[in-house]
Amino acid sequence: MKPIPMTLRGAERLREELDHLKSVRRPKIIADIATAREHGDLKENAEYHAAREQQGFCEGRIQEIEAKLSNAQVIDIMKMPQTGRVIFGATVAVMNLDTDEEQTYRIVGDDEADFKQNLISVNSPIARGLIGKEAEDVVVIKTPGGDVEYEVLKVEYI
Repeated sequence: MKPIPMTLRGAERLREELDHLKSVRRPKIIADIATAREHGDLKENAEYHAAREQQGFCEGRIQEIEAKLSNAQVIDIMKMPQTGRVIFGATVAVMNLDTDEEQTYRIVGDDEADFKQNLISVNSPIARGLIGKEAEDVVVIKTPGGDVEYEVLKVEYI
């Protein structure tokens, strides 16, 4: 499996979720299964089947997170050389030259991406177009709605 790029914050969030699943969620599901078993016939016991289904989801997510963390290439932007270029983990302010609309994005790993919070995947068209650029560069990004011209306003490593 190839390395999965991840910011320091993204790795911390995954570790927190993993810890929660193992220390809180898993024991609760086990207790729910034990309680449901006490209610008798398992064939017609909806609580038992629901708890077992939750257990499957929980264990699947634990395995998924553990696999991602074991293949994670954690990149701490604060330890990167401050070149002024857009790199993984950088925060980039851009202006859409057609609409004069300013937007700020942080380039993160696939699992961390959340467009509503301006966290864009390193594999997104916008991020791929911005990587390697610096302030005052103009870049044309191919989007589903057509080509969009952006000017890089500022690049920060925060």
